[in-house]
Amino acid sequence: MTPETPGVLTGDTPSLSKEHHMSISLGRVAVTSLATVALLAPTLPAEAIIGGAPDRGEHPYVGQLLFYVPAAVDSRFDDPGGWFNCTGTLIDADTVVTAGHCTYAVGFEGAAPADPLLGGTDVWFSVEEEPDYSMLAPSSTYVPDRNEERYDDWSAALDASPTWHETESTFTHPEYVDAAFLLHDLGVLELSEPVVLPEYGSLPEADYLDRYAGKDRQRGLFESVGYGLEDSGPKFGLGGDTRRKADRRLVSLKGAYGYRDIAVMFSHRGSGTTGGTCFGDSGGPTFDITTSQIADDNIIVAVTSFGLNYNCNASGSYRIDQPDDLAFLEDPAGAYGS
Repeated sequence: MTPETPGVLTGDTPSLSKEHHMSISLGRVAVTSLATVALLAPTLPAEAIIGGAPDRGEHPYVGQLLFYVPAAVDSRFDDPGGWFNCTGTLIDADTVVTAGHCTYAVGFEGAAPADPLLGGTDVWFSVEEEPDYSMLAPSSTYVPDRNEERYDDWSAALDASPTWHETESTFTHPEYVDAAFLLHDLGVLELSEPVVLPEYGSLPEADYLDRYAGKDRQRGLFESVGYGLEDSGPKFGLGGDTRRKADRRLVSLKGAYGYRDIAVMFSHRGSGTTGGTCFGDSGGPTFDITTSQIADDNIIVAVTSFGLNYNCNASGSYRIDQPDDLAFLEDPAGAYGS
């Protein structure tokens, strides 16, 4: 998740993945049960493609999210409210799979939702390779006391845009806890209108990734897709807001902290692969492309979830092939008794 919040490019048009992509990460340095490890290796939500190549129409069903969180703090403004980016995948004409930290506490018509886990409407989704932000006035024109007006103007402009699709409701995994986001980092958007495409992403079978366990790990080939930064460090970020892809290998099914069946680690640049993920790729898919036949099925095995540093050379994804995840994805509203 990339915040469009304080400090960088504040006088420019809002290319959101390029504006202060660090601040939200600092607020989530540790998950509760991993505090000791997190002091040495902070877990940072929100990732982008490092290296790799332009997508060039290969994944037209992968898009960028732009969303508003009423409780988020933007230090430029006197009142709360912040805008963020993530990546997501259409699995049918009106259902987008993304990360849970990209749907949690999203606004309902500008206000905080009754339940932060579901019901948000302040999310817009674009499947353009380079999403159009030209209709949005720069945030700097609203500083310091017109944050509410910024929401009114931006939401109206996005609603009127032919390339940004409105969301009817958000759903976050029922067991998601924001302070331990990586444990159930899965979310869904239900769009207000269908996005008709010739193909979509598909869900895996239960325990799909286990076929690559042990000695079979090296035979798998995967591809991550996202709109995030192309390079990053403690004081800089390059690229972003363009759909890119990168081939990767499976490194570990135990993730960064040994949590098997939850987090999974894929390679970054080198060893015959082309890149990795970074800030802005959160929620983006990793597909199994081990063979051409498998690749044709557009199977999503994981969504980009977290990073271990600001240099984007170590990141993790949330595997979506566990029974509770698949049950949620097949009926998000039903998970809440609707």
